[in-house]
Amino acid sequence: MDAKLETKPAESCRWDAASLGEIMLRLDPGDGRIHTAREFRAWEGGGEYNVVRGLRRCFGMRTTAVTAFADNPVGRLVEDFMLQGGVDVSHVLWRPYDGIGRTVRNGLNFVERGFGCRGARSCADRGHTAVSQLKPGDIDWDALFAKEGVRWFHTGGIFAALSESAAETAIEALKAAKAAGTVTSYDLNYRASLWKASGGPARAREVNREIAKYVDVMIGNEEDFTAALGIEVEGVDENLTVLPAESFGRMIEKAVAEYPNFKAVATTLRSVKSATVNDWGALCWHAGRLHRATQRDRLEIYDRVGGGDSFASGLIYGFLTTGDAARAVELGAAHGALAMTTPGDTSMALAAEVEKLAGGGSARVDR
Repeated sequence: MDAKLETKPAESCRWDAASLGEIMLRLDPGDGRIHTAREFRAWEGGGEYNVVRGLRRCFGMRTTAVTAFADNPVGRLVEDFMLQGGVDVSHVLWRPYDGIGRTVRNGLNFVERGFGCRGARSCADRGHTAVSQLKPGDIDWDALFAKEGVRWFHTGGIFAALSESAAETAIEALKAAKAAGTVTSYDLNYRASLWKASGGPARAREVNREIAKYVDVMIGNEEDFTAALGIEVEGVDENLTVLPAESFGRMIEKAVAEYPNFKAVATTLRSVKSATVNDWGALCWHAGRLHRATQRDRLEIYDRVGGGDSFASGLIYGFLTTGDAARAVELGAAHGALAMTTPGDTSMALAAEVEKLAGGGSARVDR
């Protein structure tokens, strides 16, 4: 029988969830384009961080983020965003700044929202960042997982792609988490641009296939599983934009056969009609059963960046509070949908709004 996901009791841990990854300063031109902008609005964001930020700000859970910054005003600005979001900063490593960023920097991410036939676009400036230089031994994982206690640990393929030492650090962290009885999750989040200089898809598969051995809950879309784990899927179009639920079910069978340590596998199902209209759904396999969230066709999108991360945080919240995969995937899909109705990487949704949407509520005005 397929194993169920079991989490530590909340009272035995200081943290409900912790993450490992890069947190960048996002610079947003609003309704304009990056290459013609004269002003930008600043946000914080990062695939792994967005998950614990959503868990804290939307769902009220106790979260901390493991990351590193160059100690300069930009790093302190991102820290201030973290503090505003309620995410603990006691596990941030600060690296001395050399004055011009020759040896260590903080990541910048310029992101413009798409509209209609024009897709969203990002331009990252993240070479030589402090977090990409993390290496095994830099973080006292025993202090975090064994002494403080963490119920759920999340990291992902974006962090692992930053450098060879980052991938090694992710493996070190996942091993330590599992040794302490912490549930581990990983979002494959394949980005061809991040792997381009370090070996491309072949290297991405090599790294992610090793990391997958230490993961309890694997998250990713159809492209992620194919590109990052080498699991081929039937029924996907040449642009990897549409994956029928039955095809994902067959993919899960292959994934779980190869990685019996997976206790749950989850994905969002997104069909892009335009940059501002998507069909949106989600699936979660757990304990031998496949659960499908409510399908939302022609969902109107304001800013799609971070939608998948908000799905992950809703999913994790559901597992931590109910242990019910069907409920978890419904909450994840609802949270992801709501997160894409507001600007920025991180969720502005309220827990009551997520519960309402997950329960079939409408968009009628609340008075």
